[in-house]
Amino acid sequence: MALSEEEQRLLEQMEKALTADDPKLAHTMRGDHTPRVLRRKQAVLAGFGFLAGVLLLIGGVAINGGAFWFISVIGFILMLAGTVFGLRAYQPASESEQPTPPSRSRVGQGGGSGSDAFMSKMEERWRRRQGEDR
Repeated sequence: MALSEEEQRLLEQMEKALTADDPKLAHTMRGDHTPRVLRRKQAVLAGFGFLAGVLLLIGGVAINGGAFWFISVIGFILMLAGTVFGLRAYQPASESEQPTPPSRSRVGQGGGSGSDAFMSKMEERWRRRQGEDR
């Protein structure tokens, strides 16, 4: 259902007022923080964590012939954490994060493919039978 010109104008005024009152909230509400964007940021941070872990691992071995072995252990743990968080960023989104598909045409509103056409025929037959029984 499309909005009338008056409703569109009111909506634009409300948006401008919100932006003027609280720009941080308006920025958040624009949708810049979608699950896809957040997952991408998580993957990039995981990659940087992994690279930092590699540098610490190599650096711990290189400093004084391995005297600072605990730095290498910290680097390994950082690499492992980066890998786990990176893999979690690329897992399929949970049901709550997945975008909702566009609604299919309702039965009886015409059109539709496959099962929609079948269901509309069945519903029409049912209505005719119910009308005949009365």
